[in-house]
Amino acid sequence: MGMFCQQCQEAAKGTGCTVRGVCGKDETVANLQDVLLYALKGLSFVAVEARKAGVKDAAVDKTLYEGLFATITNANFDKAVFVSRIRETVALREELKKKLLAKGGTLPAKPYASVSFSANTETEMLDAWSAASFLAIENEDVRALRSLVIFGLKGMAAYYEHAVNLGKTSTDIAEFMERGLAATIDDGLDAAALTALVLETGKFGVDAMALLDAANTGAYGNPEPTTVQLGVRGNPGILISGHDLKDLEELLEQTKGTGVDVYTHGEMLPAHYYPAFKKYGNFVGNYGNAWWKQAEEIEAFKGPVLFTTNCLVPPKESYKARIFTTGEAGFPGCVHIADRKAGGKKDFSAIIEMAKKCPAPSELETGSITGGFAHAAVDSVAGVVVEAVKSGAIKRFFVMAGCDGRMKSREYYSDFAEALPKDTVILTAGCAKYRYNKLDLGDIGGIPRVLDAGQCNDSYSLALTALKLKDAFGVASVNDLPISFNIAWYEQKAVIVLLALLFLGVKNIHLGPTLPAFLSPGVAKVLVENFGIAGIGTVEDDVKLFMGA
Repeated sequence: MGMFCQQCQEAAKGTGCTVRGVCGKDETVANLQDVLLYALKGLSFVAVEARKAGVKDAAVDKTLYEGLFATITNANFDKAVFVSRIRETVALREELKKKLLAKGGTLPAKPYASVSFSANTETEMLDAWSAASFLAIENEDVRALRSLVIFGLKGMAAYYEHAVNLGKTSTDIAEFMERGLAATIDDGLDAAALTALVLETGKFGVDAMALLDAANTGAYGNPEPTTVQLGVRGNPGILISGHDLKDLEELLEQTKGTGVDVYTHGEMLPAHYYPAFKKYGNFVGNYGNAWWKQAEEIEAFKGPVLFTTNCLVPPKESYKARIFTTGEAGFPGCVHIADRKAGGKKDFSAIIEMAKKCPAPSELETGSITGGFAHAAVDSVAGVVVEAVKSGAIKRFFVMAGCDGRMKSREYYSDFAEALPKDTVILTAGCAKYRYNKLDLGDIGGIPRVLDAGQCNDSYSLALTALKLKDAFGVASVNDLPISFNIAWYEQKAVIVLLALLFLGVKNIHLGPTLPAFLSPGVAKVLVENFGIAGIGTVEDDVKLFMGA
């Protein structure tokens, strides 16, 4: 078997990619990502022991969250990046060991292999893959529970890095990422201990999303209901995709007065909801749909495209020269814009100069969509919402957050949204919304039937909304509210959102279009019995089930 990856919803045959990733990563990149994760586990173990001896190194935190983020699905396809990161991680681990021992600390006489392995060349790194692979964990239940923690940590790391980029940090979150990842090599943890660790990962997932929410709103204001245009203007443009709002801010500042318009794509759509970005006259609107349609949409856009995070599909040769990456995103042969130095800004001059020479984008569609219903906006109309429920105008809320993807089975979510009774409201966040945010679903007494809170990390807003509704109705639990959870997932940020909801006590979540391939039958059984996790069925049957018909 050349590779083994089952971290995303599109894992081949519903079990795992073994030849080439459905995402497009090849065997070498996939295996180097596993080896980087292996090295990060060893580094985390040493970091935990070092903290016990009073040794702390800020470089460990940065290496960990950046490395975890880089291995998320559809983020980075450049093997040179992973070779470099593995070298740096191993070197940092060895340096930290010396500091630990100098302080009188100790390491186990027979440490875990990931704590001591050495690799400097690509060949040596790939030779370590058999030990680094998830398949090296023989017990399928242990593998499944460790996978939940590891994939949750990957999602947490992504959210944490965005917060760090805006100046927000948390020692508690950083230390948990070290401790949580180190625990995944501890063979002494049984299923009960690992299950507790899964829920603790959810707890820190909530904290990470709260930190990012504070970072975003502190920098750019609270999202507000906003109408976003879908058409184009006659100027050349830059399309920005991904999730990082700091990158967008700096791009908008540098494009002012250049004659170049900026359009959002995919998960960057919710940037339009923040007040701070509305002052830019060249911030035009949203272009296109969810990440998986990007090939045809980038062809039509004609100008350069900036990927700030994951959601990058291997580009076609016809437009590859127009692809720029930054942050943890990367693809060999595409220009990568370097990270900002302390106190500085990224330099987007190369992408701006290219844009000036490109024709204006072709129009894909016209009209507009409305979003911006994060927790502060919902707070302002909470009284109206509560009265609408009490009067019977709103019968039920449906949380349909999460990710979109390529599978035809995802048409279920469009059909489900259309089939819902007219007295129901959809609460959404993430790119799953592209399945229904352009449908004409109307409103209920002025309340839109699709309330978009924002990006996938803004699922935190949906959780806050549910908790505030719980207080408003005076019920003991979110599960006593007329709220159903029918969530679509794709990659690891959706995993941390799921774990966060489980930590908050939310039960009876339906997850689709398929349950994660990395869940063993035993772990799936626990999730079903203890938390009510379920898959999806037919639209007709599920609507009846949720509505109690």
